[in-house]
Amino acid sequence: MRRSIAYPLAVVAAAGSTVAVAGPASAHGYISSPPSRQALCAQGAVPDCGPIQFEPQSVEGPKGLRNCHANIPQFAVLSDESRNWPAKAVGTNVSFRWTLTARHRTSTWEYYVGGTRVAVFDDGNQQPNSVVTHQVDLSKFPGERTVLAVWNIGDTPMAFYNCVDLNVGGGSGTTPPTTPPTTAPPTTAPSTRPTPSSSPTTRPSTRPTSARPTPTGAPAPGAAWKPGVTYRVGDEVTYNGVRYRCRQAHTTIRSWEPPYTLALWLPL
Repeated sequence: MRRSIAYPLAVVAAAGSTVAVAGPASAHGYISSPPSRQALCAQGAVPDCGPIQFEPQSVEGPKGLRNCHANIPQFAVLSDESRNWPAKAVGTNVSFRWTLTARHRTSTWEYYVGGTRVAVFDDGNQQPNSVVTHQVDLSKFPGERTVLAVWNIGDTPMAFYNCVDLNVGGGSGTTPPTTPPTTAPPTTAPSTRPTPSSSPTTRPSTRPTSARPTPTGAPAPGAAWKPGVTYRVGDEVTYNGVRYRCRQAHTTIRSWEPPYTLALWLPL
């Protein structure tokens, strides 16, 4: 059954890895929490996504579109409803987090469910912070929904598009923002590093339970940056001979190398 569409926003950087991907000049941003479709592809939670898995921040198209892939043929998988995209269980008041690596001047941020605009945030053509969070009331749209989030750039005719699949009302209370990529919150004390839970997140029976990447343990201080590692605030790594300190807790994926995700890493 096709679901009505709703749309959120968030962004994180991406750039080169061992595969040919877009360079840092093309880095922009995407919604990391709740995970957008491109975030799920980048995490490996949804397989066989094609090029979008290496550049989730690049879904840019003319303003006024109402689809998930911004009419970019190589990203068409994002609009493929037969993929049965996993839906994140949330409350009715949802926090959408964007991580931006190119902080373009912004006119507005818009959120849609189907053809209905449910929220708009006006930035007045100002430059946003590297992390932007919006609270959106989805209480009128319970159940499985796809939210379309649009980031309208202020000084160009372009916009960035993200689709986020949610089970609205399937979680309790306000959904707090998490740092990209979205992982289960730790249940241990702050001084203890979390270990990934072996129990899958409960999802609606009509959707698949997608395996999340299993993060490795805590790195040694100053160790080389690697994908698939859970870093916490204050951890230090090296990348291409430069030392970085973690600014936001997250689990890494390819294309989130420190030079291209300064919202996550502080050069020392």
